[in-house]
Amino acid sequence: MIFKAVGEGRPYPPHDLVTPRDWRDITPRMVRLDELITTKRTLDLGALLSEDSTFYGDIFAHVVQWNGDLYLEDGLHRALRAALQQRPVLHARVLVL
Repeated sequence: MIFKAVGEGRPYPPHDLVTPRDWRDITPRMVRLDELITTKRTLDLGALLSEDSTFYGDIFAHVVQWNGDLYLEDGLHRALRAALQQRPVLHARVLVL
């Protein structure tokens, strides 16, 4: 198993962090892939295999901690790439709600 669960949508309340610039003040930390719940069920294979997929965005995944669970809001492709490389952890910015 790669993730704790595969979800659809964001079950947590809305927050005001929208752009990578909004997330920049949150210090990245290591997060285990098997603790993450995805917020997307599908991915773009082209983006997964792209070497420059983070060129225009944040190099760290965006995770929201809510009610004791960690939701992968942005960074599904990075997380799957880490799993394919047999890395059990991912660097992510974690917003605690």
